[in-house]
Amino acid sequence: MRLAVDATLGVTDVVEKLHHTIQLVHPPLGPSRAANTTGLPGFIYRSIRGTTRLLGKGLDTGLAPVAALLPDKASSSKRDAVISAMNGIYGDHLVATGNPLAIKMSLRHQGTELDLEQADAVPGTRARVMLFVHGLCLNEGHWTREGINHGEILAHDLGYTPLYLRYNTGLPIVANGRELALLLEKLIQHWPDESCELVIASHSMGGLVARSACYHARNEGYDWLQHLGKMVFIGTPHHGAPLERGGNWLDYTMDLSPYAAPFSGLARKRSAGISDLRYGSITGMKGEFVPLPQSVDCYAVAATLAKRPGLIHQKLIGDGLVSVDSAFGVSNYPERCLDIPESHQWLGFETGHIQMLGHPEVYTQLRNWFE
Repeated sequence: MRLAVDATLGVTDVVEKLHHTIQLVHPPLGPSRAANTTGLPGFIYRSIRGTTRLLGKGLDTGLAPVAALLPDKASSSKRDAVISAMNGIYGDHLVATGNPLAIKMSLRHQGTELDLEQADAVPGTRARVMLFVHGLCLNEGHWTREGINHGEILAHDLGYTPLYLRYNTGLPIVANGRELALLLEKLIQHWPDESCELVIASHSMGGLVARSACYHARNEGYDWLQHLGKMVFIGTPHHGAPLERGGNWLDYTMDLSPYAAPFSGLARKRSAGISDLRYGSITGMKGEFVPLPQSVDCYAVAATLAKRPGLIHQKLIGDGLVSVDSAFGVSNYPERCLDIPESHQWLGFETGHIQMLGHPEVYTQLRNWFE
């Protein structure tokens, strides 16, 4: 309901500014001078906003007791998928407005959230832990493709305890990385076997979150980084995603016309997490380059929609969202390359960004690397 209220307020702002632009008889190009309207139009728009906010507060108050009575089983894979997508697009806004749909980061095992404050919360006694980190707008359920959970099979075949991260992908990557670093520190402290070995398999944005967690662990002196042996990045935009850079360019071009500028405000409301994908930022500092952890063996999976290697697919198109070069950490500037050895790289053809999660050849490659 709060999302609907916020959307109504956003549309009202757009309409009012467009109304004012037309009143000014603005030329088609140039910076916009539109502001809030005055007189009777201004009164009407203020009334709409006030009524919308009042209605939103009333509905929130009325629905709160009902939401509290909903059973846990009301959650379903479809409901979780919708909420995960909403968090990916507007997750930072959901947190800022205190919306109950905002996802809180958690570690999960066999569909159950782990409470690391309880001594008996850690499952099993295996000395090996495999953590799966999902990508933008997704959740742990997306590691299951066509009824097959490749994560569970992989962990079972190799003797790992599988854990899954669920997090709000709309938050800044640096914030998620910081929280994951703290969460893994608690996990290692509570794990029954002190010689625990940790490996991470990450998809898309998840790889940037995992790298950010390593960055924070090193800065904070966390112990869990010493237990991390391997990291596999699946379609991770280490040097950014062309699609987000295209969205930023569209924002700029819309601002050139005062008649389109009001709509660019809605477009800019995409989450901080999506904006971080523009250049693969993991520290919150624009342009700051962080190499991979030296003590960790790192591997990368990339894909292309093409049937064979080609410069355009290599540099731009890739799997539809991430270019091959970005997925392999290759940069035009040698000092910014991640230096992942060719023997630690795998390229799939005629495969899309999401398809990699259930690709049998990707599973085989992951198994070989983790073995």
